[in-house]
This record gives sequence, C-alpha cells and structure tokens, in this order.
Amino acid sequence: MPDKSNIESIEAHRESIDAIDRHIVDLLNQRAMESLQIRDLKPGAHMGLYDARREEEILTKVSEYNEGPLYSEHLREIYATILKVMKEAPSL
Repeated sequence: MPDKSNIESIEAHRESIDAIDRHIVDLLNQRAMESLQIRDLKPGAHMGLYDARREEEILTKVSEYNEGPLYSEHLREIYATILKVMKEAPSL
C-alpha cells in the first residue's frame, strides 16, 4: 500500500515545480523582449545581428553562475537552445 505522506509530498513538490515553471516562462519571455530590443537597435549601431563572441560570453557566464545540482555543460546546452530559438524569433 502506498505511503500517503509520500504521495502528499510528491504532490507538494509538483505544485512547487508548476509555480517554478510559470516563473521560468515569465523570465524567458522577459529575456526574449530584451533580446529583441537589442536586435532592433543593432542596425543603428552598425552591428551585425549575430555575435559569436557574445554568445560564448553568455554561455561562460551561465557556467560561472551555476552552483548545481545541474552540470554546467547541461546549462550550456539549455542556453544554446535558448539562443538558437531567439535567432528564429520574429522582430518586435
């Protein structure tokens, strides 16, 4: 027979995860808006839209911010995907 306290704990953790996911989505959208604003400003600053050096800087910072339990290389993969998606996002 399942332990009722374990089931209740699982449900509590799932509720926490749902709240965190909502927050992550909000933060990703905020990040996207900042990125799109930068993209719109780059032509006026005579800058190319793609900056490999900046992308590497972002990935390095993410690794530096990491205190675990995720591995830095996994965070780099996540952020590489975020950066890829942003390149495909329509302008404001």
